Amino acid sequence: MYHFIQHQPELEMVLAAMDQSAVYALDSEFIKVDTLWPKLGVFQINVSEQTYLLDGVNLDLTEFWKKLATARQNIFHACGEDIDLIYHYAQVRQLNNVFDTQVAMSFLGHGLQVSYQNALKQMIDIDIEKDQTRSDWLARPLSDKQLCYAANDVIYLNHLAQRLKSQLQDKGLLEFVLEDCQHLTQEIAQQTPIELLYTDIGNYRHSRRQLMQLQQLSIWREQFAKSLNIPRSFLLKNSTMIDLVEKNPRNHFQLSHIKHIRPNVIREYGKLILDLLKYLPEKELWPASIPRPVKHISKPVAEQIDRMIAGVVEQTSIPHAVLMRKKWLNELYQYIVMPQATQKLSSYLTGWRYELLTQPLLEILQQDQENLAEQMKVRQ
Repeated sequence: MYHFIQHQPELEMVLAAMDQSAVYALDSEFIKVDTLWPKLGVFQINVSEQTYLLDGVNLDLTEFWKKLATARQNIFHACGEDIDLIYHYAQVRQLNNVFDTQVAMSFLGHGLQVSYQNALKQMIDIDIEKDQTRSDWLARPLSDKQLCYAANDVIYLNHLAQRLKSQLQDKGLLEFVLEDCQHLTQEIAQQTPIELLYTDIGNYRHSRRQLMQLQQLSIWREQFAKSLNIPRSFLLKNSTMIDLVEKNPRNHFQLSHIKHIRPNVIREYGKLILDLLKYLPEKELWPASIPRPVKHISKPVAEQIDRMIAGVVEQTSIPHAVLMRKKWLNELYQYIVMPQATQKLSSYLTGWRYELLTQPLLEILQQDQENLAEQMKVRQ
């Protein structure tokens, strides 16, 4: 039912099979408990209905990564962490040939994060066990249970993809899904500039001073996490950083009462954290306020936006949550009220959504630009 490939000469058989077919069903098993970068245990591939489990501990997979980049299509379910792992190991951040069955399920109304197990049950009435999720994939030898679990993740994946593609084709949505999958892999490839990492943590309720503090904390956390190869949360969780800037501790005693802060972090980096909170650049260098959501500023505009999106939902049968995310709507708002030279719309908004959604939404926001901009000035 599967071949466990542990030795380099055996990998040639897999590479030869990949040369005969350019569509691969893929998954990976890795450990990322105490490191920033994933440690690959097993990489699974189903090619021409043959399943191979590649030993990520002992094999050089350089040639394998290259073939994924030139494939006609790489099929995954919930590809985010798998793509991130491939980018890390291949040292190439471009994979534009992905079909993600979880994304496909979302377009068909099954929710944004349906599991592989549930997708198989719903679409092709197949049950699989998911009891090895937290296995040690770096241990050798791997048990038969682990290997069967890993194999099951790709044995049925191509069948699932075919069923989904057929339904999407009937609804005229397949090209939209393929484009969104490409936007997803590009999004994973993009690394937020270090000075903007705070924007993923702060919100419109934070003052410019607090955003400056978050910026300094997030830059320090990112640099240390990468240099030590440890998870960012081992230094400071996002919730901890928010608690830090909202409570603004002045000494180690106050620092010890911050949410979820680790005693060893206080011990080793407490003074540095307090200094990052205390010593800030000149006020004119602080980040601008984060705009409040549109619904908090202009109720009529928010209602108009909701009606417009509802119309597109009815027209396309694509669920609202797939059509427009909150963060994309905020991007559109910021695009209107902030200097456009500093604002860039998500690729999702400039693709197939542009004529259907982006352009009409920008026109709605543009009509109320003066009011929205005035609210921004108040926030400054």
